[in-house]
Amino acid sequence: MESEGLCTLEKRGNIYLLTLTGNDDHRLHPNLIDSISGALRRVRSESTCSSSALITTAQGKYFSNGYDLKWALVDKARQKLMSRKLRSLVSDLITLPMPTIAAVTGHASAAGFVFALCHDYILMRKDRGFLYMSEMDIGFPIPIWFSALVKCRMGSAAVRREVVMKAAKVTAEMGVQMGFVDSAHSGAEETVEAAIKLGEELVSRNWDGKTYAGCRKTLFLELLNSLGSDETVGDYGDEEANKTLAKL
Repeated sequence: MESEGLCTLEKRGNIYLLTLTGNDDHRLHPNLIDSISGALRRVRSESTCSSSALITTAQGKYFSNGYDLKWALVDKARQKLMSRKLRSLVSDLITLPMPTIAAVTGHASAAGFVFALCHDYILMRKDRGFLYMSEMDIGFPIPIWFSALVKCRMGSAAVRREVVMKAAKVTAEMGVQMGFVDSAHSGAEETVEAAIKLGEELVSRNWDGKTYAGCRKTLFLELLNSLGSDETVGDYGDEEANKTLAKL
């Protein structure tokens, strides 16, 4: 097992297990994003010769509680930096030449929910935690690329309305019914075990990584084409930032 600072990366056969470490809420501060991106670079460089799979999970109560808004909303330069780094991370995940699985063992909110959605599969514990697109509740406008990802992962307009426009707190079993969570499990350990089993099944198919990534890029073309957009930052002024901070 190797540490990438705020996360660890463990190789189990042809399975890479990426774990966000610690008992905090894993806010997507640039430092955490850099740690995850570093782990993905290692995965990409080591997986050129054989079929592999990536599993992402987290320690503690949270999978990820979204952007570190208290840090970012101090000034626009921080907002731009955090947005740029997350969009780069999303691109890295979408172009990764292997199946990806999010083993969600705690709450995933806003950009943390988006981070989970960037994986091919979402497995989730059903005894605790929810997926929550909180932007409507905290008064933070949703970026175009968030919307593009939601459209790619949620085929039903009614589900998209429930998740985005009603800010539903989606449990594992609700997510399975809505069609974007693949399975629900009794606890954190069981969720990770199920993710490893799924990863092994996918690895056994012995798919070509470049072909896999190419097919995924085609399915997520609208998302990839929108990742250059940073419109939320440009329109988000001091008054709006202060209102959002007051709700956190």
